[in-house]
Amino acid sequence: MRIALLSDLHANLPALAAALRVAERALARRVIVAGDVVGGGPHPSEVVGVLRSRGIAAIRGNVDRKVVELAAHRARASERLAAGKGANLAWTALRIGADEAEWLAALPAELDLAAGGVRVRVVHGSPAGEEDPLYPSLTARGLRSRLAADAPDVLVCGHTHVPFVRRVAGVLVVNCGSVGRPYDGDPRGSLALLDAERGRARARIVRFAYDAASTAEDMRERRVPGVAPEAFLSGVEGKTK
Repeated sequence: MRIALLSDLHANLPALAAALRVAERALARRVIVAGDVVGGGPHPSEVVGVLRSRGIAAIRGNVDRKVVELAAHRARASERLAAGKGANLAWTALRIGADEAEWLAALPAELDLAAGGVRVRVVHGSPAGEEDPLYPSLTARGLRSRLAADAPDVLVCGHTHVPFVRRVAGVLVVNCGSVGRPYDGDPRGSLALLDAERGRARARIVRFAYDAASTAEDMRERRVPGVAPEAFLSGVEGKTK
């Protein structure tokens, strides 16, 4: 069984569309999103719409949670947008509709599933928390400190925007990287393909090009605050005040 693992879409519709084409060409039987559906990019409503219409399984990321909290208090979001404090979160919260906010709010914090005789756990940051990052330097001791006694065969995460696949302390750790906002200097999107069969699992990172110029242009046209449009062209974080 092949599963396409996506994370950190960050409201980037062209990148999501390209990622789903990669998953389709790879004959992935399922697509799972490891959080941060919205925030940062110019297409929060559209990206949520694609996931909802296709019935794609997703979990909640830290940015999703913050956006939902603001969406429940639109007056506060408007004040923050005007003041420029957390403006990108506020802009996103005001851009999504009530149904979209409700869908984001209902996403689980993590997901456990079985595939091909393999136990897979999907989190956003780490099992210790949605903002706890897992980097390629992860050690066996560091992973064990974050896992309960019942460790999965495969641990899927995102959050850092730095993709990697490593076997650590007997667990295959798969950080999908970011579909919509890479931070590692490579502007191409990132996803992971997981193959599970007869109790064995392997995974690989796939980088893919997408129309980043159109995303940058939409950032300008929609006056999205807090992220420089050029960040989508360079593959760096690119936050602005």
